[in-house]
Amino acid sequence: MNNCIFCDIIEKIIPSKILYEDDLCLVFEDIAPQAPTHILSIPKNHIEKISDMKQTDKSLIGHLVYSLKKIASQKNLSEDGYRIVINCGELGGQMVDHLHVHLLAGRQMNWPPG
Repeated sequence: MNNCIFCDIIEKIIPSKILYEDDLCLVFEDIAPQAPTHILSIPKNHIEKISDMKQTDKSLIGHLVYSLKKIASQKNLSEDGYRIVINCGELGGQMVDHLHVHLLAGRQMNWPPG
């Protein structure tokens, strides 16, 4: 995919602080954190947004969330809690057109979120 910042991070063209990587996903720290801890999990195959997923992609979301759960455990975030968010499209707050899951922690999360 041309002009995708997340694809460039996957290809190591753009440096990032990678926390986890496997054959399906890459997990790294967000460069514009919205909380003291802000981590992203992205699929290695380019899917623009969650509404573009196909039935064959359905286990991918579980994999992305589970990768964040593993990092949360390593960083001892589970006791105080954290929030996992997936934005979809412009009105949903998605800023990069590559499916990604946010983990936010380290402060009180408000509800409703926005």
